[in-house]
Amino acid sequence: MINIIEIKARSVEQDKIRQIIQSHECDFKGIDRQVDTYFKVFNGRLKLREGSLENYLVQYSRTDQSGPKLSEVTLCSYDPQSNLKNILSAACGILTVVDKKREIYFIDNVKFHLDIVEELGTFVEIEAIDEDGTRGQELLHEQCQHYLDLFGIEKQDLIAVSYSDLLLEKQQMRNAG
Repeated sequence: MINIIEIKARSVEQDKIRQIIQSHECDFKGIDRQVDTYFKVFNGRLKLREGSLENYLVQYSRTDQSGPKLSEVTLCSYDPQSNLKNILSAACGILTVVDKKREIYFIDNVKFHLDIVEELGTFVEIEAIDEDGTRGQELLHEQCQHYLDLFGIEKQDLIAVSYSDLLLEKQQMRNAG
């Protein structure tokens, strides 16, 4: 299991944030079109990520709160040519699907996503990652806060929930209206 302290925020200043990231010896991983299929599960969240750079089955638990929050994540690589999606769809049922274009950067152990999410808009994610338990949550929180301040992200722009939750809320509003 990997511990991650993360934030998600609405962002209309993608260019500004990209310039700040690129001005710090970053490792640009590329641009990935990712389709995340969320499955109906009883504990946490389960999604299958299909992309050109990242293909994972991801199980995670996280509290829904604005600002830096702890995620406990288990990743499993899979062969995109496999029938894993069909198996999970049949066994669990599909909750929702998130389609996005994602720019991926790293500065040391901190991962940055500049996202354009279909139906939702533009976002930035900051993930301070502790893969082996040596960094500790306090340092991860400090790293997230540092980049929140550096990017000038305001509290009102912070998102407490996942893209899947935002999409489900939007679908419920459409169905109710």
